[in-house]
Amino acid sequence: MSDSDKEVFEREGYLVARGAFRAEEVDRLRDHFMELRRRGSHPDDLVGVRVAGRDPLRRYPRMAQMHRWDDVTLRWLLDSRLRECLTALLGEEPYAVQSMLYFKPPGSRGQALHQDNFYLRAAPGTCVAAWMALDPTDEENGCMMVVPGSQRWPILCTAKADTRVSFTDVTVPLPDDHQARPVRMDAGDVLFFNGSLVHGSRPNTSAGRFRRALIGHYIQAEARQVAQYFHPALRMDGTPLRLGVSEGGGPCGEWTEADGVPAIAMTGRHTVSRKHE
Repeated sequence: MSDSDKEVFEREGYLVARGAFRAEEVDRLRDHFMELRRRGSHPDDLVGVRVAGRDPLRRYPRMAQMHRWDDVTLRWLLDSRLRECLTALLGEEPYAVQSMLYFKPPGSRGQALHQDNFYLRAAPGTCVAAWMALDPTDEENGCMMVVPGSQRWPILCTAKADTRVSFTDVTVPLPDDHQARPVRMDAGDVLFFNGSLVHGSRPNTSAGRFRRALIGHYIQAEARQVAQYFHPALRMDGTPLRLGVSEGGGPCGEWTEADGVPAIAMTGRHTVSRKHE
């Protein structure tokens, strides 16, 4: 990571590390997780909000916290390349708290715009994600969408999401002058982004392309607490550490206007009804 990379991350709230993992590594990871999925259900599998009709996510639910029982995931989560990039971006080595695998087969819904630290509740500081594409991603198969600069916003109050296009049922509203931007990626690229960055994805409308992604969530080293679901946290050498448990709920930002310009006022309060996104 160069100084200019860090400047982009601090200004925009995200950064793509192109070609971070080699093609043969990506192939092995993709095959590994497809084989795990074929074997049946696993702890912490997540389908999302159910809808009427055929839902591809019933056959390909997300996996979560695989690093607790799968050595391949654990090695990836603590990989030296991720550690070096995260340390360069954050200034200190973070702590690892979550692993996830999104399969997103053709025809599946996306995920409504949200902020990760709404769920992780890392404090002080925030969380950060390392989102690695296992397939080429673009608008057709539901690539990541981000709102540049939104990492400077507080945690926003949520609203009801359209579950016809999102497998989660809450979202964060945006004013008209802030729009989500697509992040196109090749397999092996890693997207790093701040836990307050507003992001999500649209449905996979492709005829036959998956959009598989392997994700690690980390918390900044100054954090002293995180939500219960994410315990135990791991140092990047794999040793566990004890942190406090952050409680749910609290103030959240609501959009208003100040002199005709959209502004955020901390006038709302939120509760977290789920333990993870």
